[in-house]
Amino acid sequence: MYLVIRCPGCKTFNYVDRYQRWRLCPMCGEVINVQRAPVYLDVDDFLDAERVVEQLESYLHQTGKKDLTEQDIRQLRAQYARWVKNRV
Repeated sequence: MYLVIRCPGCKTFNYVDRYQRWRLCPMCGEVINVQRAPVYLDVDDFLDAERVVEQLESYLHQTGKKDLTEQDIRQLRAQYARWVKNRV
């Protein structure tokens, strides 16, 4: 299981193992305290996490938004749940 989080420094999306405590941001080098970072999604494996990170970065770039709203996050989680359910 992996958590999709966002760097508090440069605002880049990253993913970490759910038991990992710290993450070094590959973009700005900030040490991220995973317990304090906002969690956007909990995914099954790292391939899903990589795809979600790419899609979230693309979505924010296309829409011009600075961050996801609570409604966006709920929709993201619901969409991922539907995708996993249909994949099985």
